[in-house]
Amino acid sequence: MRIAITGASGLIGTALTSHLRGDGHETISVVRRPAASPAEITWDPANGKLNAHDLEGVDAVVHLSGAGIGDKRWSESYKREILESRTRSTELLAQRMTEAEKRPTVFLSGSAIGVYGARGDEELNEAGSHGTGFLADVCERWERATGPAQAAGIRTVHLRTGIVLSTAGGALKKQLPLFKLGLGGKFGSGRQWQSWISITDEVRAISHLLSSNFSGAANLTAPNPVTNAEFTAVLASVMKRPAVLPIPGFGPRALLGSELAEALLFTGQRVVPKALLADGYVFTHPTLEAALRDLLRK
Repeated sequence: MRIAITGASGLIGTALTSHLRGDGHETISVVRRPAASPAEITWDPANGKLNAHDLEGVDAVVHLSGAGIGDKRWSESYKREILESRTRSTELLAQRMTEAEKRPTVFLSGSAIGVYGARGDEELNEAGSHGTGFLADVCERWERATGPAQAAGIRTVHLRTGIVLSTAGGALKKQLPLFKLGLGGKFGSGRQWQSWISITDEVRAISHLLSSNFSGAANLTAPNPVTNAEFTAVLASVMKRPAVLPIPGFGPRALLGSELAEALLFTGQRVVPKALLADGYVFTHPTLEAALRDLLRK
């Protein structure tokens, strides 16, 4: 397949590009600077610039770009950037795909399990209702922005990704230095759920969805979510370090701001990948211990 990828230089995009090329696919990076080779396409989503002709002959588009959720404190202006960087880019891609003479037939568009909102111990699959709050609203509008592609008959999948575990970036990379020093600990009560997926399964699941007939929302999370307390205990055990001191809420709230800290650290969702499993996907890392042992030996 010939596959265009936005966010190709990010954590997931880099791993996905490598994986797809290893499987013999041709990948094209969609970039904001002038294209430096035939393996790149230029776009400017903020200003609605993307040439539909550049998508001619592309079989599938994987859309992974968007302003980082935890990169900055949530000012009103940054919250607007988080939303618009997703909705505008998705609308632009969906529209330009329909305008190509030989249009792509598959659109895998990023989303997140934040769409379910904070739901306590409730187990959630793709049939679960959308939640409330800023992240739930962002995800709902993000998914809705694929409308033109769906209306044109392009098979569309919403990649509702959970916490991606990788030593190359993301939450795990930030935690490792503290755990190595024996200073890691649960956040607050530790009862909040963490629905995680290894970077290996993240890219393998996306690759699976590229070639399947599935459409709609797919939770990209491992089948065994854990509470934050369980996550902390397993990570400490794998690293052979203690993790006995809980991290009180006032520190992260002071550093990140209350709204961001609450959304990322002190609430969560208990999500299961019902659609992915029903579609025949087999996880490399179905349990947290297996994932961490594999990741941390590399």
